[in-house]
Parts: sequence; structure tokens; C-alpha cells
Amino acid sequence: MELQDFADWLDSVGYSRDNIEGHLRRLFAALSRSRAKRSCGWSVAQLQRLFDPYCTSIRRSQYFRATERVYRRFLTYRDRLIPTSSADRTASVRRTYREYLSDVRGFVSPTIEAHLFTVQDFLGEVLRRGRTLKTLESGDIERYVARRGRTITRQTLQHVIAHLRGFLRYGFSSGLLPRRLDEIDTPRTYRDELPPRAIPWSQVTALLRSIDRSGRAGRRDAAILHLMAHYGLRASEIAALRLDAIDWKARTVRIAQRKTRSDLVLPLLQATLSLLHSYIMRERGASPLPYLFLRVRRPAGPLTHYGVGDIFHTRAAQSGLPLDGYSSYSLRHSFAMRLLQRNVGIKAIGDLLGHRSLEATSVYLRLDTAALRSVGLPLP
Repeated sequence: MELQDFADWLDSVGYSRDNIEGHLRRLFAALSRSRAKRSCGWSVAQLQRLFDPYCTSIRRSQYFRATERVYRRFLTYRDRLIPTSSADRTASVRRTYREYLSDVRGFVSPTIEAHLFTVQDFLGEVLRRGRTLKTLESGDIERYVARRGRTITRQTLQHVIAHLRGFLRYGFSSGLLPRRLDEIDTPRTYRDELPPRAIPWSQVTALLRSIDRSGRAGRRDAAILHLMAHYGLRASEIAALRLDAIDWKARTVRIAQRKTRSDLVLPLLQATLSLLHSYIMRERGASPLPYLFLRVRRPAGPLTHYGVGDIFHTRAAQSGLPLDGYSSYSLRHSFAMRLLQRNVGIKAIGDLLGHRSLEATSVYLRLDTAALRSVGLPLP
């Protein structure tokens, strides 16, 4: 019964048939040596001891530890993972808070996950050494915000503080906290205080050439970064691309622009078509999923916009180019600057980028230093 439930769960979250058979075979071997009841819960330490006898070599260890991690996820989903740490001790709080965010606040799943990530990180830091929510003080929150503020931008810190405020208000109203602790100052930010960070085009082309297309996911990553650099697509638009968005006969791609909520049809270069065709035929395979770009690791599923960002950072590090401080969004900035330097109008650039107003596009004018010099007044 346990193996059947595990198999059904693996199938529901997108594991392939071969992966399911491998995990079932390894779990059966581990459980066969255990005297514990199959229906009981397991702690992380117990699971580790359960799989230890089979980790006798590097290769076997990789496979059995992978099954251990997946089985742990299954137990968490079934609420059968026994709490052993401060994060586990707050699992019930996070579970009820998830329900509150979904049922009362009406948040969508990505927003809920962002809130819960901050809450878990916060509770994991402040509830050490056996502390409980009842002992929380304002100093704990100040120290946490100060630590996060040293590693993220002020814009991102605003989101973190908003997540904390929401959780602390919920904690007080539900009786988890004895006092209100949600009065947290938000860092000030200013519109357009920093210009967009565009990568020089020579470095963009060097980055694209540096990707090893014969390696794992090389063709996929090359196609993704190529689309961002040559067509100015957002990471979320890349993740949402579907196979039927490409019209191979007309040589176009249909982009669902996120902010304007409109479709943009772009002509595709022959180099782009060849890159996409090579990726689909040699790497992607005949997956039944409708999305163009898929994860490499199991379970099978569409690539997320976070995954697109990770691809940029990985390939930038492998290239050896001086790209520290840049992100995948910098490729979009480079696309806009390239059009601007070729005398393409601001309105056309804004339409291609999917901006709602010309004001959002005009910030790129601040980077065109050659044009700015031409309008400067002579010194008296």
C-alpha cells in the first residue's frame, strides 16, 4: 500500500515511468530491512539511517540519496514527517498561515510561496535554542531585517518587510503572539534613482558563443539567452512560451506580454529558427507538456522564471566574462540600448518591450551618453 501511494504521488507530480520504477525499487529495498510500520511517521534522522546501508559507493549513494529526498517530500506532503528542528516545529504554523493567505487573502500560489519563504527563513533564524513564538521581541525583528538588508537591495527588502508585516499581524490576531510587532519601517526607494544596467553588446555575443551546446542543456540555455538578448523577452515570457507559439511556416513567434496583457508577434531570424529546431529535436524530445522550455532535472515540468535567472548566472560564471552584478534582465536592457543606438524610435522600443507607457522606456535615454553629449549646452 505504501509503495502504491508513493507511485501515485510520483506520477501526479510529473516523474517519468523510468524514474518511478527506480525510486520504487530503491524504496522497497530500504523498507524491507526496516521493522517499523509502514504507516508510521519518519524523522529526517531515521530516513538517513534507513538508506545508509545502501550508500556503499558514490554511484549507489547518488541514487539512494535521491530516493531518500523524494520520499521525504512525499512524507511531508502526507504530513508524516516527524518534526526535528525549529523549522519543522513551526510546520503547523506555516500550514495554517498558508491556508489563511489562500482562503482569506486570496493570494495566488507564487505569492503565497514568496510569503512562506520569508516566514520560514525568519522563524528558522529567531526560534533557535528552543525559543517559541511567544518569546518574540522587536529586537529579533530588527536584527533579522538588518541582516537581510546587507544581502539584498532596498527594493527587495521592501517585499521582505511586507511579508513580515503580514505574518506578524496574522500572529497577533490569531493569538500566536502576545503583542503587536508589525510596526516595521520600510526603506525608502526613489523612482529611476538608478539607470538600467545594460551589458555591452560585445560581451553579450561573447556570452552566447561561450555556451557549450554539446553539454547538458546547452542548446536549451543557448536558445533562452539568445531570445532574451535578440528579442528583449522577459524571464516570465520565456517561461510561458509554448510549442504552438512558434509558426514555423510564417517564421514568427507569438509572445504573451505580461504587463500589457496583449500578444506580440515577432519575426524570427533564420539563426533563431535553427537554434530552436536544434533544441527541440536533440534535447527537448517528445514530451507531452505544451511548454517550449522544460526543466532538465526530474520531475518533468516547465521552466520557471527563477530557473531562467539561474541559467544566466550559471552560464555567466562559466564564461569567465566580467558579468558580476548583472542579471538575466540585463540582456533585455542590452536589447533596448542596441535598438536605441540604431535610431529606433522610443515608441517602437516600448512596444517591443511591452511597456505600458513611454515613461518606462525613456529611462534608456539616460544611458545613451553620445546622444546626451550632443544636446549639452556650451560653457559660457
